[in-house]
Amino acid sequence: MFKLAFRTLLSLALVACAATTPHAPEVPAKLSVPAGNKLAVEMHASGVQIYTCQPKKDDPSQFEWAFKAPDARLTDLQGHDAGHHYAGPTWEAKDGSKVIGKLEQKVDAPGTSDIPWLLLSAKSTEGNGVLGKVTFIQRLATHGGKAPAEGCDAAHVGHELRVDYSATYYFYVAGS
Repeated sequence: MFKLAFRTLLSLALVACAATTPHAPEVPAKLSVPAGNKLAVEMHASGVQIYTCQPKKDDPSQFEWAFKAPDARLTDLQGHDAGHHYAGPTWEAKDGSKVIGKLEQKVDAPGTSDIPWLLLSAKSTEGNGVLGKVTFIQRLATHGGKAPAEGCDAAHVGHELRVDYSATYYFYVAGS
């Protein structure tokens, strides 16, 4: 009886682990993480992309929504609060560790209103927690977040626009 209960409990634990273990996603070749890095954690983001209305750099008589920063809540695979994503771009985990990313590559998302998919390298890291040793980050499965083409003109310079978005972030560390 004890052996049967133990096997059942062990099986359930293994199923639970498999359901919460992140798996490296299939991505366009441009967004592939270099060899020698392994997936450490997957987090989902839900929040906004913040834009500011300003004159275009190449033609100050025209105006555009310029990206300012993200502001998103991060959750783990079970949907628990895992941290915050904000300007930098910075991802900060609940354990205090953080990574600041540097854009390496981007590709258009499948949806026309979705922000691009990205590959970022770690510009800097901090702390001993889950994000403290991150080497690369992928932003995939984006929904929304793209600034509209209209609504920014001379009368609205300096105004902010917050556009809802969600995405999945994959964090990699050195190792095989």
